[in-house]
Formats: sequence, structure tokens, C-alpha cells
Amino acid sequence: MFDFNHHSHRRYNPLTRSWVLCSPHRTQRPWQGQQEGPDLEQRPSHDPKCYLCPNNQRANGENNPDYTSTYIFPNDFAAVKSDQPTLDNTNTDDLLQVEGVRGECHVMCFSPRHDLTMAEMTNDEIHSVVNAWTESYKAMAEKECVSHVQIFENKGAAMGCSNPHPHGQMWCTDRIPEEPQTELNSLKAYADSHDGACMLCNYASRELADKERVVMENDSYVCVVPFWAVWPFETLVLPKVHVSSLPQMTDEQKTDLADILRRMTCRYDNLFECSFPYSMGIHQAPVRGEFDYSHLHIHFYPPLLRSATVRKFLVGFELLGEPQRDLTPEQAAARLRDLSETHYKHKIEAEASL
Repeated sequence: MFDFNHHSHRRYNPLTRSWVLCSPHRTQRPWQGQQEGPDLEQRPSHDPKCYLCPNNQRANGENNPDYTSTYIFPNDFAAVKSDQPTLDNTNTDDLLQVEGVRGECHVMCFSPRHDLTMAEMTNDEIHSVVNAWTESYKAMAEKECVSHVQIFENKGAAMGCSNPHPHGQMWCTDRIPEEPQTELNSLKAYADSHDGACMLCNYASRELADKERVVMENDSYVCVVPFWAVWPFETLVLPKVHVSSLPQMTDEQKTDLADILRRMTCRYDNLFECSFPYSMGIHQAPVRGEFDYSHLHIHFYPPLLRSATVRKFLVGFELLGEPQRDLTPEQAAARLRDLSETHYKHKIEAEASL
């Protein structure tokens, strides 16, 4: 009989209307490929050479204030800018198309402490981050050159992060980027064909009823390894009730979001007892226009596969055919679900003090 834990199959992602190949039998293959070095760096609470620490000088010569909570400033090396000339779009070539893009990029320091990650911050400290995300989204809605706000965090050198200080970014553009636009199109198509129902509301209900891919939940949110996950330990955080964007959240929902983010990132670190790298991003309604069908959600895309030193690479068939995974989403969820929510560093410190 067909066994999803042993036999190859494809899974459909309704958000992107794409497929992923699942090959669970490949977890048995030996690994002689690249292995990353474990993250053994012990960082100070303040690094005088860090461009993001309080009171330090940044790369552009400006000094950071003596901030004590979250701190936001314009990216000194912004990918998009608001003050650029308008591109002449009179070219009608249907093969070589181009658009000008305006906008703003901002850096958000999550904490003044250089040695923390979100997994090691308190719920109250992460609540301040959630509040800052929300207020920044509202502020960007007042900008003529901004239609979409992409909030994200790249954690770890494996994800190309150039500074270990806990921080994220906001790229705010006058165009909706490709990935969120694809998701919005899918959400709208689903609503149009299901009497206005929300795809992700229905999906969250299915996962909460089934429980097999649920990693954790609280009153307001559920975190799952999505049925269509590409990355080995990819997760998706969903509000249990329909919320289109950050400003629509209640105070209780903000508190619960901080709780679920701390607990999830802590479990990631505990999986291989390392500072777990990932790219995390928030998808929500653009700042202007009618997008009631949008459903706020948070993607975590971590690259680690078998250990703290073995990464998943999207190459070969994954680049030329379609994404592929070895571990089933159900197996990944079970492993994450069984982990402690006491950070492994705290356990080591407690054992050392005995």
C-alpha cells in the first residue's frame, strides 16, 4: 500500500499554485557534501565595533542613540530609494520589459543587546518588536511612494546576514513584489470561487482539526509545518481568526504573537542545539487598496537539514524542475513539537551552576 512516509509524491501549494516533490526515502542516503561550521561564537552584550549597537558609529558616520528597546533607522545601503527620476515606460517591447521602483528601506534593531536572538528575548521584548512593526506599517501607509511593506529577518551567516546583532529589515516599495503578489492572487481566486471564504482561515481550521502538522498554538495563533513545505523545517504562523494586516491585531493578539515567535525560535535553536539560521517574513495586505481577502501570516524558511552543519540546497532538479524535500512535513512537525521551550543555552548554564 502507498505510504506517505516512504513513497515519492507531490504536494500542491495553494498559496503559490505550485508543486513540491516529496521523497522521504532519501533521508537514508549518506552525506558527503558540504557541512557548515557550527555557530560557536560567544558575543558580548555590547560590541564597540558593531554598527547596530547603542552609541556606536554606523557605516555612514552617524551615531546610534543610547536606545533601550527597539530602534529603527533608514538603511544606510538601501536597495530602493524614494528620490530617483521617473523611468520612461514608453517602450512597448514585450520581451524586454522594465519598471522603475521607488521606496524606502529601514533597519530595525530588536534589542540593544548584541548577544541576544529572538529565541533568547522575553515575551515583553518581542512584544515591543511587534508594536514597532505595526507602527512602521501604519507610518508607511502615509508615504506616497509606498504601496507594500515587506518585513523580514535574516538570521545567521548561513542566510547572508552581515551583522549578528538581533535585527530585521523593512523594504517598502511602490510595487507589490512577486511572491506576495502571487499569494494575493491565489487568495483572491480562492475567495472568488468559494463564496468569499478565506483560504488561510480554512487551512488553519483543517490543521487545527488534524493536529498532525501543528507544532504549537496559543489562543490567537497556530504554528504548523505547512502541508506543502519546501524547506526541511519550514513553518507557517497563522492567526486563528481573519486578520489582514498588523494594525488589525488586538492587544491580546500582539501579546500572543510575541509568545508564539519566542517559543518557535527557541524550538528551532533546540533542534540541533545551535543558533538556528532562517529567513522569516511577514505577508499581509498592502498598505493601500482593498485587500480584505488577505490573511496575515509569517513564513520561516530555515536551511538546516540533518544537523547544525548540514544544509539543504535548492540545486539541480529543484532549480530546473520543481522544489524537492526528503523529510515529510509530518515528520518535521513531530520533531519540532517534541522539543523543549527552555533554551539549550539556559540549560547548559543551569547545569554548570550545579
